[in-house]
Amino acid sequence: MAVVDRVVIGEAVELDVRTARLPSRALGLALDVLIMLVLLLAVLLVMSAVGADVDPALAAAVSLVTTVGVFVGYPLLWETLTRGRSPGKYAMGLRVVRTDGGPIVFRHALARALAGFIVDFGLLSLFTGLIGIVVSASTARGQRVGDLLAGTVVVRERLPRTGLESLPPPDPGLAAWARGCELSRLPDDLALAARQFLVRAPQLAGGVRASLAERLAADVSARVAPPPPPGVPPEPYLLAVLGERRRRETDRLTAGAAAAPRGSGPPGWAPAVPAGAPPEAPPTTTPSGTPSSPEEPAPSPGGFAPPG
Repeated sequence: MAVVDRVVIGEAVELDVRTARLPSRALGLALDVLIMLVLLLAVLLVMSAVGADVDPALAAAVSLVTTVGVFVGYPLLWETLTRGRSPGKYAMGLRVVRTDGGPIVFRHALARALAGFIVDFGLLSLFTGLIGIVVSASTARGQRVGDLLAGTVVVRERLPRTGLESLPPPDPGLAAWARGCELSRLPDDLALAARQFLVRAPQLAGGVRASLAERLAADVSARVAPPPPPGVPPEPYLLAVLGERRRRETDRLTAGAAAAPRGSGPPGWAPAVPAGAPPEAPPTTTPSGTPSSPEEPAPSPGGFAPPG
């Protein structure tokens, strides 16, 4: 079961997250262990086939090194390269993050992998996972020994969608500018941090609010093109970017739902027209003789003038 927790970032601002509890973590771990066992078995079979005449002591030493390499290297590589997600965690919608909400790096993944093999699930727990289960069940955030040593916590990524209803609408001029922005490089976690800040901004002290707004705006503008118009304050800029991001997502979902029935029939299929229904209006033609649909929307005007 996941519970709502609060992660305090460096500026003493609390962000709501959902920490992963024991059942979801256990299912993700079971999938990872299954993959590791299959990988280990495949490696050992290849080694036994290649080195059939190898000395038994050497074969045992190589098998031991291979086992440690798989059970330590697998989570280490996955969590380092994906910033906290192994295949099992990805399947369960989980991610490992630092206790301040930031992404983990190599040293965090290494501490977790070594502690997992030696303490939580491996040698000291006799490969039963008893220590990891007991420690995870007894800590407030579901942290095992590896999490406590690395300063990490496992959180749920797949949260219910939270809209921007609690935020005011963006300035019309900035909203028009944001329609031409490239937002594909804006990550979800940064957008969520900006939204949480805008929701709590009225409750923050002036200096903290201004510094955090500038930092978030700088992080967002580094991933959004083009840069904001000159003289735009950080908070209206963030509000315009998040509002446009939500508008595009809403349009995408609406367009997908509207287009679904159109492709449901075979080629050449057309919906039946009820008896007595008025015929469709024929397409009109432009002065150049090109046909145009009467439902075709007019192109949106370009350009942007910053608000005075």
